Amino acid sequence: MGIELGMITIDCADPRGLAAFWTKALEVEVDQDHGGEFLILHAKKENGPVFAFQRVPEERVGKNRVHVDFGTEDMEKEVERLIGLGAKKLDEHEMPGFAWTVLADPVGNEFCVATHEG
Repeated sequence: MGIELGMITIDCADPRGLAAFWTKALEVEVDQDHGGEFLILHAKKENGPVFAFQRVPEERVGKNRVHVDFGTEDMEKEVERLIGLGAKKLDEHEMPGFAWTVLADPVGNEFCVATHEG
């Protein structure tokens, strides 16, 4: 039997506001909006990850314990695009054959954009 990934849910104070950034970042639309309290984005690919945003009263404190990693062929271009949408660059890392940039969405949730060299 086992388990399968259902969706990735991000707690936030303003689900619609945060979904506005992520719909542009992921190039998807809102699939379901439950009164602004819980929003589900449409998956880009069949069986792809689904993102959701739910309203919570408390602020995020400290570093994310879980974050999402995205891959791309052109990391520099995508990082600049995401910054243009409202993300903030936090750090850059590189090791032989692999590089990634740590970003934060407009409310501080960290995520990475990575590419493999060659």
